[in-house]
Amino acid sequence: MLTLLVLTSVVLLSAAPQSEAIVVYTGWERHALVGSDIRLSCSFFSWRWTSDDVTFSWSYRPDGAKDSISIFHYTNGVPYVDNKGPFRDRLEFVGNPARRDGSILIRNLDFYDNGTFTCDAKNPPDIVGRPSSVRLLVFEKNSQVPVQSQFRLV
Repeated sequence: MLTLLVLTSVVLLSAAPQSEAIVVYTGWERHALVGSDIRLSCSFFSWRWTSDDVTFSWSYRPDGAKDSISIFHYTNGVPYVDNKGPFRDRLEFVGNPARRDGSILIRNLDFYDNGTFTCDAKNPPDIVGRPSSVRLLVFEKNSQVPVQSQFRLV
């Protein structure tokens, strides 16, 4: 009887849909000049096909700040850009979710944009994984040292 119970449990567990880990990738550090544009890449690896329910979320933590703010979200085939924060009118979704690409473009960089950008991706049922972060350093033209920005209230 115990053998039958164990075999039944194994069959039921193997038939149930399971999620696998998702691995999210960004660069480590990006450099750009004041006034230029930059593409921040985000992609993921998942054992599953690319789901129609794939999501991408980007947040930003300015240098010197403790907390991050949400700046972008993609879900149900629709990109949602924060229209009130520091990247209003300067952020554009340039990714291709079918190719597991959740990249964003930030235009007209300023010293205040120095900070850490974090991308998170979900490809249901693969939803377990860690977000990935990239640090942006904005340089003045003809300089090799990024200009330190002060925290800006928006």
